[in-house]
Amino acid sequence: MAIDLIAALFVAAITGVPVWLLRRWVPAIPSWVAPASAGLALIGYTVWSEYDWYPRMTGQLPPEIELVATLEQASPFRPRTYLAKTTTSFVALDHRKTLSHPQKADLHIVTLYSFARAGGMTEAAMAVDCAGGRQALMITDSKITEAGDLTGAEWQPASANDRLQAACRKG
Repeated sequence: MAIDLIAALFVAAITGVPVWLLRRWVPAIPSWVAPASAGLALIGYTVWSEYDWYPRMTGQLPPEIELVATLEQASPFRPRTYLAKTTTSFVALDHRKTLSHPQKADLHIVTLYSFARAGGMTEAAMAVDCAGGRQALMITDSKITEAGDLTGAEWQPASANDRLQAACRKG
């Protein structure tokens, strides 16, 4: 977020300073034009940055990382989001780190990345039981035994179109 603030201020300065200098040579330009142009540039950059964050982030992901969930939100502090919602976070599954249980081929541990516009990225592990159509978020004390039993977490049923079940696809 600090980089966004610095970039927004830079854009405002790049826009406002030339107008301010132009006003010194052309006195007919009203005094409010320089701060107004800087303010409009600041707002324009902020809006662009909010709407461009999601495509920019997903465009940088390698092909082995699959998007499984997105969260779009509208906010009263940003009334434009009621017309076009912004994606504020998303979850991606890393197929490169998927592990299969040696005794139960339909039991996988997958790595999930949660990206938030305001909070950065977090990593989590999830157990996916393909045969049972269920999944469980692996927390600090949870583990899978050698026999393939989950301890320290609760299985949750997965719907047929649950995108987290992408770990069950072969190839």
